[in-house]
Parts: sequence; C-alpha cells; structure tokens
Amino acid sequence: MLIFLASEGIKIIAQNRKARHDYFIEETYEAGIVLSGTEVKSIRQGRINLKDSYADIRQGEVYVHNMHISPYEKGNINNRDPMRSRKLLLHKREINKLTGYIQQKGYSLIPLQVYLTRGLVKIRLGVARGKKLYDKRADIAKRDAMRNMERALRERQKA
Repeated sequence: MLIFLASEGIKIIAQNRKARHDYFIEETYEAGIVLSGTEVKSIRQGRINLKDSYADIRQGEVYVHNMHISPYEKGNINNRDPMRSRKLLLHKREINKLTGYIQQKGYSLIPLQVYLTRGLVKIRLGVARGKKLYDKRADIAKRDAMRNMERALRERQKA
C-alpha cells in the first residue's frame, strides 16, 4: 500500500490502522529511524508491517519494537533480523516530553505510519491512551450515524 501525497512530497509506505481503533491519539511526533541499507530497500518495496508494534524509552533513547521489515530478497549477509529493535531519532527535548507522557498511567507510544519524505524513511509516533470497549462501540455508532446522514443528504440532493 503505497500512497503518494504530491503536495507534501510524502510517500506513505505503511499505516497502523488498528491504532486509531484501539487508542485515543493525544499527540504525534515525526522521527527518523536507524536502518541498514537492505532494510531501506525492503521498506521502499512496501515490505513492512506495523501491526502490534510499540515504542519505549530506554536510557534516554527511543526504540521501536515488533516492527517487522521483511529481509530484502536480493540481499546478502547484510540482511538483518526482521523483528529487531530499531532506534528512533528525536530531539532531546522531544524525548523528555515523551518520557513525561509515558510516566503517566495509561499512556504508550504507538507507531502510526512509516513514510518517505525527501528520500528519508520517517515514522510518525503517537502518544496514545487505550480505549475501553464502550469507547470503541461509541466510535462505531458515531461513524455509522455520520454515514447515514451523508447518505440521506446525497439522496435529498438528487431528488
């Protein structure tokens, strides 16, 4: 699933759609990722999966875990472990702010999307708070109501 937004020069490689269903996203941050060359080539082919991935802060550095990047097909011994933890590149003040969020109960860091901008692989991190089951049901009901209202408006405009 490659989406290209020409106005911004962004090519979206992967999205974590389940994140917006399972979490309230409070804030988002853009971060770079430390990758090897074969990992970048594999990402450019769209062979990345953000499902069940998360980020945490260890010793003042942010790492993303469970992000699966398939090994590059034409690679060699330089291919890395697909599930290894990868360091994210953020400013120190952003890391300090994220640390403050994470120390609050119920907040976590969730990767929302991976994209290319000006030839660089970037990841959008969301500071997220988990949804309860009734919150998810309310969101579904609200989305269905909006869909029905839009359908009724379209039918009224046709007539």
